[in-house]
Amino acid sequence: MFLILSKLLPLFVYPVGLSILLLIIGLVAHRYARIRWTCHVGALALLLIFSNPWLSDRLVQSLEWRYRPSAEYARADAIVLLGGGTRPHLPPRPLSEVNEAGDRVVYAAKLYHAGVAPVVVASGGYIEFYGTLVPETDAMTELLVALGVPEEAILPEDRSRNTYENALYVRELLAQADSNEIVLVTSALHMPRSVAIFERQGFSVTPAPVDYFVTEGVPGLTTDSGWVGNLLDLLPSAEHLDRATRALREYIGIAVYRLRGWL
Repeated sequence: MFLILSKLLPLFVYPVGLSILLLIIGLVAHRYARIRWTCHVGALALLLIFSNPWLSDRLVQSLEWRYRPSAEYARADAIVLLGGGTRPHLPPRPLSEVNEAGDRVVYAAKLYHAGVAPVVVASGGYIEFYGTLVPETDAMTELLVALGVPEEAILPEDRSRNTYENALYVRELLAQADSNEIVLVTSALHMPRSVAIFERQGFSVTPAPVDYFVTEGVPGLTTDSGWVGNLLDLLPSAEHLDRATRALREYIGIAVYRLRGWL
């Protein structure tokens, strides 16, 4: 039940969901001009604010820039690769595919080939109501092998459905080998919550973030972009609305996980 509620309830807090809710209230309260006006203006303001590139980038940056990738990583017991970067091998796809966060898989393979750890733990199950019964670890394993990681060096963890369960089941898996030092690979936006959860499970975590939305010199107005570039930096963008929503999802996740004592 918690899993279902954790996926559904935040939808009414994110900018798009909350805006739709306000519009519905405005329609229902059509006889009350002040309520209708307030709801409609509030919905418009939410969409304009969170789709603003300047605000969106800074909201994302506040999470992404807490950890930076290292030029060199110390030897660890395992590389832990979190799911979320793949799409399953289902027709008509010719193979398992990567999504925008697919560089998680690429980076994990790179770290393995660099000798950072002897094994890669591919952690990710499936959520029944998302329409597929194929665990994410299957796709990650297929792609890691395609990138030259030996299958015997990949430890699949296919039960987890959220980040807490990632850490819980990886703990069970690695406890058999008394492995505690891990290099954690996930998206930069997701890394602060992930590090806290894995450390709560007793791991010594070295973050290896990838999939950055905000890079140096990007956020905010620049003096050399000209007035056209500066104007575009202020215009609403569906892409930046999505980014801001992702950041809000992480902050909500941090708050909820902290209340449950998971980090």
